[in-house]
Amino acid sequence: MPISKFKATCLSVMDRVRRTGRPVRVTRFGKPVADVVPPAPLPSQQRRLGRLADRTVIEGDIVSPVSTADEWEVLR
Repeated sequence: MPISKFKATCLSVMDRVRRTGRPVRVTRFGKPVADVVPPAPLPSQQRRLGRLADRTVIEGDIVSPVSTADEWEVLR
């Protein structure tokens, strides 16, 4: 497609590429300058919370502090 025609019908060309999935080559003086291609498919929306539930192992107490307040230098 010549660049002058693409410039005049840009939005409709992009809509056609999106609908059909067929790329369009834009030329200037008969030489290609750009390809208008459909977008890549979006990644699937996976659930994030709980995604590693079957791969995680909790060992020990995860709520209580690791050390006592007496061991902290900042409290001395």
